[in-house]
Amino acid sequence: DANRIQSLYRPFTIKHHFADFTMNDVLTKNHYTMFGAGLNQPNKDINFSDRSNWFGVLASDRPIDYDALGRTQSLPLYRYTDEGERVLNITEWGIARVNAYYRKRWGRHFEAAAGGASIGAEDIFAYAYAVLHDPVYRHDYQVDLLREFPRLPLYADFDLWAKIGHKLLDLHIGFMDAEPYPLERLDGPNPPSKVMLRANAKDKEQGVIRIDDQTALSGIPPSAWRYRLGSRSALEWILDQHKERKPRDAAIRERFDAYRFAPHKERVIDLLMRVCTVSVATMDLVDDMAYWRNGRLLVFGDREEDELGLLSWAQWFNEPEDEEWLAQW
Repeated sequence: DANRIQSLYRPFTIKHHFADFTMNDVLTKNHYTMFGAGLNQPNKDINFSDRSNWFGVLASDRPIDYDALGRTQSLPLYRYTDEGERVLNITEWGIARVNAYYRKRWGRHFEAAAGGASIGAEDIFAYAYAVLHDPVYRHDYQVDLLREFPRLPLYADFDLWAKIGHKLLDLHIGFMDAEPYPLERLDGPNPPSKVMLRANAKDKEQGVIRIDDQTALSGIPPSAWRYRLGSRSALEWILDQHKERKPRDAAIRERFDAYRFAPHKERVIDLLMRVCTVSVATMDLVDDMAYWRNGRLLVFGDREEDELGLLSWAQWFNEPEDEEWLAQW
């Protein structure tokens, strides 16, 4: 049990993971840098798909599977030294650049807009998470996001985007604590005989998820299906990960195929209702940034930026401090 941890195996799907470095060939030093020697230290990660055929982003507070988002890259808020000390993973150079940029833009209103004497690392982290959800940003850089590290524009209203980012982080990291969405449960008179875990095109139009041939959930709002990570909505990721599958290998199928959906049915229904809440709330926030209507992108907020504001995100993390640049500012 000492080596058993919880990891994010797929979006909104937590699984136990055997985390012994000598017995596990997928653990690297990066995992211990992000979550400490026992892989159980508090942290927040922004995870995104790297060089995949789609771009997705999802925050977590635990180790994430490499294939969760398709060649997943993780950027933590903190990192842990070999001595166990927690240090910020956003460099002083990056923090100084953000503060210098907005001091110049906001002038005497800086402290009021920043909410203090300076913009902190947690607000920068939240700002980045919000921008990575921005439909305008994803549209303008859709090709670049599939082939290189994201670049972070500095929008005029940083404070607003940071607040949105904090809300998104709380939603996605705390999805297990979200209030269950008030879906209607429909149960037939007969006991279940076939697992379905399905939502086809017709089901989506009707706002229905088929759990099995006894139970269905109805009242799912259309916006819940629009919160997608790759080719699936968040709800569909959960359905896919809890289906019964027959292993191809005959020996494994005979000796180790012990998973059955029935004992997990109530837990999965509860998870679907919670993630439905997260999906609807996420799309409410995203639609307040911009949304598509009749092939046109309707935009809200001020995204004014200049060339100095567009910076490769990789440079914000673990880069040597540039004393000459800091002196110039």
